[in-house]
Amino acid sequence: MPAKPRYQQIKDYILDGIHSGRYAEHSQIPTEHALAAQFSVSRMTVNKAIRDLVQAGMLIRTAGQGTYVTDLKAESPLQDINNIADEIRLRGQQYRGEVILLERLAADERIAVQMGIKVGDAVFHSLIVHFEDQQPLQLEERYVNPDWAPEYLQQDFSAVTPNEYLSRSCPLTDIEHIVEAVMPDQKVCELLQMDAAEPCLLLHRRTWSKKHLISFAKLSHPGSRYKLRSQNRV
Repeated sequence: MPAKPRYQQIKDYILDGIHSGRYAEHSQIPTEHALAAQFSVSRMTVNKAIRDLVQAGMLIRTAGQGTYVTDLKAESPLQDINNIADEIRLRGQQYRGEVILLERLAADERIAVQMGIKVGDAVFHSLIVHFEDQQPLQLEERYVNPDWAPEYLQQDFSAVTPNEYLSRSCPLTDIEHIVEAVMPDQKVCELLQMDAAEPCLLLHRRTWSKKHLISFAKLSHPGSRYKLRSQNRV
């Protein structure tokens, strides 16, 4: 087996430090200069490793002060759509998807409004729990227009996420996000293994490919395990 790239070895070293508690939440990691000397590499190589971990939400840089471990809640960018499996693996954790429902049904009034279709029109419906290291992190309930993704129900969503499949078959052009804090119902609590008294972070997402509204999804997360991030460049 070929040796891992040096930047990946540095990432693994930092991740191991975080997961083992050597680098606690909000603590500072070694400087780029120190890591470069330790691994006998250039600071550019160290910088790439740190940039990847910042992007994954594991580290945060403070200008003039250094790089620190975040509060370790799983994090996603609000303005983009990332594959949750990739996000979890980028944090150095194991991903698993569990399919609860995969069916065709007739749209009720609520779904028809969200999907821009008529009441009674056919939609594909999926309910999937996404796990990070055996802990449920996200409950994804998704409705898909069969006209634009006719083979949706034939996919193995324990092997590929709906996001990954739809990104290939219906390339994303527009998204709409609405975020709210809600108290979960009994079904959400059971599937996410959370207490009924804990608030839930609920993300409503609609996606378009060109002029076609492809899907409407409700993404539920335990408030204690998840956060969303928005960053604008000025």
